[in-house]
Amino acid sequence: MATSYERVARILACADVRVNGDRAWDIQVHNEAFFPRVLARGSLGLGEAFLDGWWNAASIEGLLAHLLEAHLDRHVRTLTDWWVGIRAILLNLQGKHRAFEVGERHYDLGNDLYRAMLGRYMVYSCGYWRHASNLDAAQEAKLDLVCRKLRLSPGMRVLDIGCGWGEALKFAAERYGVSGVGVTISKEQGEYARDLCRGLPVEFRVQDYRDVTDTYDAVFSLGMFEHVGVKNYRTYFELAGRCLRGDGLFLLHSIGNNVSAVSTDPWIEKYIFPNSVLPSAAQITRALEGLFVIEDWHNFGADYERTLCAWRDNLESAWESLQTHYGERFRRMWRYYLAASIAAFRTRQAQLWQIVLSPHGVPGGYLDVR
Repeated sequence: MATSYERVARILACADVRVNGDRAWDIQVHNEAFFPRVLARGSLGLGEAFLDGWWNAASIEGLLAHLLEAHLDRHVRTLTDWWVGIRAILLNLQGKHRAFEVGERHYDLGNDLYRAMLGRYMVYSCGYWRHASNLDAAQEAKLDLVCRKLRLSPGMRVLDIGCGWGEALKFAAERYGVSGVGVTISKEQGEYARDLCRGLPVEFRVQDYRDVTDTYDAVFSLGMFEHVGVKNYRTYFELAGRCLRGDGLFLLHSIGNNVSAVSTDPWIEKYIFPNSVLPSAAQITRALEGLFVIEDWHNFGADYERTLCAWRDNLESAWESLQTHYGERFRRMWRYYLAASIAAFRTRQAQLWQIVLSPHGVPGGYLDVR
C-alpha cells in the first residue's frame, strides 16, 4: 500500500509539481505530517499547513497556479469539501442574521492594513490597467470607467451597494457632481468613509443592502456581490431594480467563476471571507431574468493579477510598520490569500466582470464604454 508521501507526490506530479524540487513552483516540505494532513483535509489542509510553516515554495502563486491548471481543486475532493458544499445547500449562509459577519471578521481588521495595501485609493477591487502603469492610476481609471458607464452627470443621486471606504462615491461626487448614499456592513469602513467625504453631498450607512428603500438615478456595486450568496441573488437584483428610477442604469462589478458553485474554497471560507461564493455567468443571468436588460458585459479579469501583485508588493514594503499589530502568522495567512488569488486570475479560473443593466432597455441602444 502506498504511503501518504507517495500518494501526495503522485497527485502533485499530475500538476508538474515535485516534492522538494528545485523549480520556483516546487513544494518544499518541512514536516512529514504534511502528507497525511493534506490527504485528509484537501485545500483546507494545504493552506493550514502553510500557516503552520510545514511547507513553502519560492513562488507560492506559481505552485498554486500549477495545481489549478491541472484542475486538482475539482478532481481531489475530501469530506471537508463535501461538507462545505452541503452546508451551503442546506442553509442560507448569507441571510440577514449573518450579513455583518464578513464585515467584522475581514473588513474591520484594521484600516492601517488596508491603507498600506490598497494605495492612494482605498478601493478593494480590481483596477483597470488598459492605460495605467501603476496601481493608483489603475484604480482612478476604474472609478472613472464606472462613472462613464453609468452616464453620471451633475445633480444625479446614486446608490453604492457595498461602498467600502467611500472612495467611489467621493470620486463620483467630486468629478461628476452627483450626490448619493453608500451602504456597508463594516463599521470601520463606515466611519472612515464619513471622515473621507466630510463636506460632500454623500451619506454612508452601516446597513444590510436588503434594508435600502430609497430610489436613485443610478446604482452601482463594486466587489460586494461575492458576499450575496446564490440563495439571495434574485433578492439582490429585485432590490436594485426597486431602487432605480425610470431609465436609470445599474452597474455590477464582481469577480466571476467559470462554473456554477454554491460555496467557496474551504480555506478561504474559514480564514478570509466567511459565507462568500463567486457567481457564475449562468447564475447571474438566471437571477436577473425578467428584471433587467443586459446592456454590456465587460471582462477584464486579466487585470486582477496585476492589481493583486501590487497589493502584495505594497503590503510587503509596509510590513515593518504592521508586524507588531498583526504578527507573523497573519503575514503568512495574507501571503497565502493573495498568492491563491493571483493564481486564480493568472490561470483565468476566475474572472472580473462589469455588467451594465437597465430595467427596460436603453432607447436606441447602449454604446459600450471602454
